[in-house]
Amino acid sequence: MKEHRRELVRLSRVVVDRPRWQLGCAVLVSVWSLAWVAGQPFGAPGPLDVLDRPLEWAAVPTGWLDAVGAWCAGRTGWLAVVGGLLWAMTTARQQVSALFGWPAVMFAAESVGYGAVHQALLTFAVFLVVVGLLSIPGRRAFVVDRIAIIPKDVARAASTAVALSAVVPLIAPGLLIAALLKPYVTRPPRYRSEPKDGWSTSSFDHALPAPRDELRAPAQSSSGQESG
Repeated sequence: MKEHRRELVRLSRVVVDRPRWQLGCAVLVSVWSLAWVAGQPFGAPGPLDVLDRPLEWAAVPTGWLDAVGAWCAGRTGWLAVVGGLLWAMTTARQQVSALFGWPAVMFAAESVGYGAVHQALLTFAVFLVVVGLLSIPGRRAFVVDRIAIIPKDVARAASTAVALSAVVPLIAPGLLIAALLKPYVTRPPRYRSEPKDGWSTSSFDHALPAPRDELRAPAQSSSGQESG
Protein backbone atom coordinates (compact mmCIF):
# COMPACT_ATOMS: atom_id res chain seq x y z
CA MET A 1 0.00 0.00 0.00
CA LYS A 2 2.83 2.36 0.85
CA GLU A 3 4.52 1.68 -2.50
CA HIS A 4 1.31 2.50 -4.39
CA ARG A 5 1.00 5.72 -2.41
CA ARG A 6 4.57 6.70 -3.23
CA GLU A 7 4.00 5.93 -6.89
CA LEU A 8 0.85 8.08 -6.87
CA VAL A 9 2.74 10.97 -5.29
CA ARG A 10 5.56 10.56 -7.83
CA LEU A 11 3.17 10.64 -10.79
CA SER A 12 1.38 13.66 -9.31
CA ARG A 13 4.66 15.53 -9.22
CA VAL A 14 5.60 14.38 -12.71
CA VAL A 15 2.31 15.67 -14.14
CA VAL A 16 3.02 19.26 -13.04
CA ASP A 17 6.79 19.07 -13.59
CA ARG A 18 6.79 20.68 -17.04
CA PRO A 19 7.47 24.10 -18.58
CA ARG A 20 4.96 26.85 -17.82
CA TRP A 21 3.67 27.11 -21.39
CA GLN A 22 3.09 23.37 -21.43
CA LEU A 23 1.37 23.48 -18.05
CA GLY A 24 -0.91 26.25 -19.36
CA CYS A 25 -1.82 24.12 -22.39
CA ALA A 26 -2.40 21.17 -20.07
CA VAL A 27 -4.86 23.21 -18.01
CA LEU A 28 -6.81 24.26 -21.13
CA VAL A 29 -6.94 20.69 -22.48
CA SER A 30 -7.88 19.46 -19.02
CA VAL A 31 -10.84 21.83 -18.71
CA TRP A 32 -12.03 21.05 -22.23
CA SER A 33 -11.74 17.27 -21.94
CA LEU A 34 -13.19 17.13 -18.43
CA ALA A 35 -16.22 19.19 -19.44
CA TRP A 36 -16.75 16.91 -22.43
CA VAL A 37 -16.41 13.66 -20.48
CA ALA A 38 -18.49 14.89 -17.54
CA GLY A 39 -21.22 16.10 -19.89
CA GLN A 40 -21.84 12.68 -21.47
CA PRO A 41 -24.54 11.64 -18.96
CA PHE A 42 -26.31 14.99 -19.54
CA GLY A 43 -27.17 14.97 -23.21
CA ALA A 44 -23.79 13.78 -24.56
CA PRO A 45 -22.60 17.11 -26.00
CA GLY A 46 -19.91 17.11 -28.65
CA PRO A 47 -16.46 18.54 -27.92
CA LEU A 48 -17.20 21.66 -29.97
CA ASP A 49 -20.57 22.07 -28.20
CA VAL A 50 -18.63 22.30 -24.95
CA LEU A 51 -16.74 25.28 -26.39
CA ASP A 52 -19.83 26.81 -27.96
CA ARG A 53 -21.78 27.35 -24.75
CA PRO A 54 -19.20 29.37 -22.79
CA LEU A 55 -18.33 31.40 -25.91
CA GLU A 56 -21.98 32.28 -26.40
CA TRP A 57 -22.20 33.29 -22.74
CA ALA A 58 -19.18 35.56 -23.26
CA ALA A 59 -20.82 37.05 -26.38
CA VAL A 60 -18.05 35.74 -28.64
CA PRO A 61 -19.03 34.81 -32.23
CA THR A 62 -19.32 31.05 -32.62
CA GLY A 63 -20.06 30.67 -36.31
CA TRP A 64 -16.59 29.32 -36.95
CA LEU A 65 -17.28 26.45 -34.54
CA ASP A 66 -20.25 25.39 -36.66
CA ALA A 67 -18.06 25.48 -39.76
CA VAL A 68 -15.38 23.36 -38.07
CA GLY A 69 -17.99 20.88 -36.85
CA ALA A 70 -19.50 20.59 -40.32
CA TRP A 71 -16.07 19.95 -41.82
CA CYS A 72 -15.18 17.31 -39.18
CA ALA A 73 -18.39 15.33 -39.74
CA GLY A 74 -17.41 12.04 -41.38
CA ARG A 75 -13.77 13.07 -41.91
CA THR A 76 -11.96 12.83 -38.59
CA GLY A 77 -12.80 9.37 -37.24
CA TRP A 78 -9.26 8.16 -37.97
CA LEU A 79 -7.90 10.62 -35.41
CA ALA A 80 -9.04 8.22 -32.67
CA VAL A 81 -6.28 5.82 -33.75
CA VAL A 82 -3.80 8.70 -33.75
CA GLY A 83 -4.90 9.67 -30.25
CA GLY A 84 -4.40 6.12 -28.96
CA LEU A 85 -0.90 5.98 -30.41
CA LEU A 86 -0.08 9.38 -28.93
CA TRP A 87 -1.19 8.11 -25.53
CA ALA A 88 1.05 5.08 -25.99
CA MET A 89 4.02 7.40 -26.69
CA THR A 90 3.62 9.20 -23.37
CA THR A 91 6.49 9.05 -20.90
CA ALA A 92 7.46 11.06 -17.83
CA ARG A 93 9.76 13.19 -20.00
CA GLN A 94 7.43 13.39 -22.98
CA GLN A 95 3.97 14.30 -21.73
CA VAL A 96 3.10 16.50 -24.70
CA SER A 97 1.88 13.44 -26.59
CA ALA A 98 -0.80 12.87 -23.95
CA LEU A 99 -1.99 16.47 -24.40
CA PHE A 100 -2.11 16.10 -28.19
CA GLY A 101 -3.85 12.76 -27.85
CA TRP A 102 -6.91 14.19 -26.12
CA PRO A 103 -7.71 16.86 -28.77
CA ALA A 104 -7.15 14.22 -31.47
CA VAL A 105 -9.72 11.97 -29.79
CA MET A 106 -12.15 14.83 -29.30
CA PHE A 107 -11.95 15.89 -32.94
CA ALA A 108 -12.52 12.25 -33.87
CA ALA A 109 -15.61 12.33 -31.65
CA GLU A 110 -17.09 14.98 -33.93
CA SER A 111 -17.41 12.18 -36.49
CA VAL A 112 -18.00 9.02 -34.43
CA GLY A 113 -19.21 10.36 -31.08
CA TYR A 114 -17.92 9.25 -27.68
CA GLY A 115 -16.94 5.94 -29.26
CA ALA A 116 -13.74 7.70 -30.29
CA VAL A 117 -12.49 7.19 -26.73
CA HIS A 118 -13.15 3.46 -27.00
CA GLN A 119 -11.36 3.30 -30.34
CA ALA A 120 -8.37 5.15 -28.91
CA LEU A 121 -8.22 2.82 -25.91
CA LEU A 122 -8.51 -0.20 -28.21
CA THR A 123 -5.64 1.11 -30.32
CA PHE A 124 -3.60 1.64 -27.17
CA ALA A 125 -4.38 -1.89 -25.96
CA VAL A 126 -3.53 -3.50 -29.32
CA PHE A 127 -0.22 -1.63 -29.40
CA LEU A 128 0.63 -2.84 -25.90
CA VAL A 129 -0.26 -6.43 -26.79
CA VAL A 130 1.99 -6.31 -29.85
CA VAL A 131 4.90 -4.84 -27.89
CA GLY A 132 4.30 -7.34 -25.09
CA LEU A 133 4.50 -10.26 -27.52
CA LEU A 134 7.67 -8.84 -29.05
CA SER A 135 9.19 -8.58 -25.57
CA ILE A 136 8.77 -12.27 -24.73
CA PRO A 137 12.05 -13.33 -26.40
CA GLY A 138 13.86 -10.62 -24.46
CA ARG A 139 12.70 -11.66 -21.00
CA ARG A 140 16.19 -13.01 -20.25
CA ALA A 141 18.14 -10.49 -22.25
CA PHE A 142 20.99 -8.47 -20.79
CA VAL A 143 21.16 -4.94 -22.16
CA VAL A 144 24.88 -4.44 -22.67
CA ASP A 145 25.67 -3.62 -26.27
CA ARG A 146 22.30 -3.92 -28.01
CA ILE A 147 18.72 -2.70 -27.71
CA ALA A 148 16.20 -5.14 -26.25
CA ILE A 149 12.51 -5.15 -25.42
CA ILE A 150 12.10 -6.50 -21.89
CA PRO A 151 8.65 -7.43 -20.50
CA LYS A 152 9.28 -5.74 -17.16
CA ASP A 153 10.21 -2.45 -18.81
CA VAL A 154 7.26 -2.72 -21.19
CA ALA A 155 4.85 -3.14 -18.26
CA ARG A 156 6.42 -0.19 -16.43
CA ALA A 157 6.27 2.07 -19.48
CA ALA A 158 2.68 1.02 -20.21
CA SER A 159 1.50 1.79 -16.67
CA THR A 160 3.18 5.20 -16.79
CA ALA A 161 1.64 6.01 -20.19
CA VAL A 162 -1.84 4.96 -19.01
CA ALA A 163 -1.60 6.99 -15.81
CA LEU A 164 -0.22 10.17 -17.41
CA SER A 165 -2.75 10.04 -20.26
CA ALA A 166 -5.76 9.29 -18.06
CA VAL A 167 -4.92 12.04 -15.58
CA VAL A 168 -4.99 14.84 -18.17
CA PRO A 169 -8.67 15.77 -17.55
CA LEU A 170 -7.91 15.97 -13.81
CA ILE A 171 -4.97 18.40 -14.04
CA ALA A 172 -7.06 21.57 -13.75
CA PRO A 173 -9.20 20.49 -10.76
CA GLY A 174 -6.11 18.97 -9.13
CA LEU A 175 -4.20 22.25 -9.36
CA LEU A 176 -7.23 24.13 -8.03
CA ILE A 177 -7.61 21.82 -5.03
CA ALA A 178 -3.87 21.99 -4.33
CA ALA A 179 -3.96 25.80 -4.42
CA LEU A 180 -6.92 25.89 -2.03
CA LEU A 181 -5.37 23.48 0.47
CA LYS A 182 -1.79 24.78 0.29
CA PRO A 183 -2.18 27.42 3.08
CA TYR A 184 -3.75 24.84 5.41
CA VAL A 185 -1.36 21.93 4.94
CA THR A 186 1.63 21.47 7.25
CA ARG A 187 4.60 19.81 5.62
CA PRO A 188 7.66 18.25 7.24
CA PRO A 189 11.02 20.01 6.79
CA ARG A 190 12.78 19.26 3.53
CA TYR A 191 16.51 18.91 3.14
CA ARG A 192 18.31 19.81 -0.03
CA SER A 193 20.94 17.23 -0.77
CA GLU A 194 23.70 18.12 -3.19
CA PRO A 195 26.51 15.65 -3.91
CA LYS A 196 29.91 17.08 -3.12
CA ASP A 197 33.04 14.93 -3.47
CA GLY A 198 30.97 11.80 -3.09
CA TRP A 199 29.18 13.04 0.05
CA SER A 200 25.71 14.53 0.39
CA THR A 201 25.41 17.96 1.98
CA SER A 202 22.24 19.51 3.35
CA SER A 203 21.05 23.08 3.52
CA PHE A 204 22.24 23.22 7.14
CA ASP A 205 25.89 22.68 6.20
CA HIS A 206 26.49 26.43 6.07
CA ALA A 207 26.12 26.51 9.86
CA LEU A 208 28.94 24.01 10.35
CA PRO A 209 32.57 25.12 10.60
CA ALA A 210 34.56 24.77 7.41
CA PRO A 211 36.96 21.81 7.19
CA ARG A 212 40.54 22.50 8.18
CA ASP A 213 41.74 21.83 4.63
CA GLU A 214 39.53 24.60 3.31
CA LEU A 215 40.77 27.00 6.00
CA ARG A 216 44.33 26.08 5.36
CA ALA A 217 44.16 26.51 1.56
CA PRO A 218 43.98 30.34 1.52
CA ALA A 219 46.94 30.58 3.89
CA GLN A 220 49.06 28.29 1.70
CA SER A 221 48.18 30.23 -1.45
CA SER A 222 49.05 33.56 0.18
CA SER A 223 52.35 32.22 1.48
CA GLY A 224 53.15 30.92 -2.01
CA GLN A 225 52.52 34.36 -3.51
CA GLU A 226 54.77 36.02 -0.93
CA SER A 227 57.62 33.57 -1.56
CA GLY A 228 57.23 34.08 -5.31
